[in-house]
Amino acid sequence: MADTPKYNVVKTVDEWLTVLSPEEYHVLREAGTERAFTGEYTDTKTVGVYRCRACDAELFRSADKFDSHCGWPSFDHADPERVELREDRSYGMVRTEVRCRNCGSHLGHVFEGEGYTPRNQRYCINSISLTLEPAEDA
Repeated sequence: MADTPKYNVVKTVDEWLTVLSPEEYHVLREAGTERAFTGEYTDTKTVGVYRCRACDAELFRSADKFDSHCGWPSFDHADPERVELREDRSYGMVRTEVRCRNCGSHLGHVFEGEGYTPRNQRYCINSISLTLEPAEDA
């Protein structure tokens, strides 16, 4: 039997529902996806740190965000100390799911080999999974 990941933040469904809206809960805790081009951070250029909406852990930096025109915020780098990657075979596809390493919340998926950036990775992340902390000098 595979080991269950251990997270720093663990809550019951009822506890999550007291801190997350139903839409946030669906994406973060049930691996849902927000509609393309509807998210708060899709086109944001603000300099700062993107955090997990569920637990406030730092996830991404604005310096790694780029315009992929896919309908969701895209980043070309993620710190493996902050996110975990899991195989996702839902909907008849094989993809790599991105989760918050601190609380296990679903963030989105990562795609490789598309040629958007020199790092050749696109972390396609749901805006609703994130909060943006603007840089103090921005």
